[in-house]
Amino acid sequence: QVQLAESGGGLVQAGGSLRLSCAASGRIFDIGTMAWYRQAPGKQRELVATISSGGSSNYADSVKGRFTISRDNAKNTVYLQMNSLKPEDTAVYYCNAHISYVSDNRYYSWWGQGTQVTVSS
Repeated sequence: QVQLAESGGGLVQAGGSLRLSCAASGRIFDIGTMAWYRQAPGKQRELVATISSGGSSNYADSVKGRFTISRDNAKNTVYLQMNSLKPEDTAVYYCNAHISYVSDNRYYSWWGQGTQVTVSS
């Protein structure tokens, strides 16, 4: 019904930058809040950043000032620009989107498959 396709992960040295993208496709009437989460080995999945349909954003304290979330509603795509990367940012990054299929104001949570980000020291 809905697919979230992530891209942009990879290996980068500490202090470097990466830009993640996540494009939603399929049976979509509207997309509400979109977000990025991450999960490091042996740790729980944690929220990194969220962005509302109107563009309001929030960040985890650990990434404030370094990461920027944005979205292109025309392309059903959310981005995460990651600057000044640290080894502790190493994790699998997942995008999340709340999607409605018809105009009934019901939104359902969908997840991407994850993309690996590795930051070397």
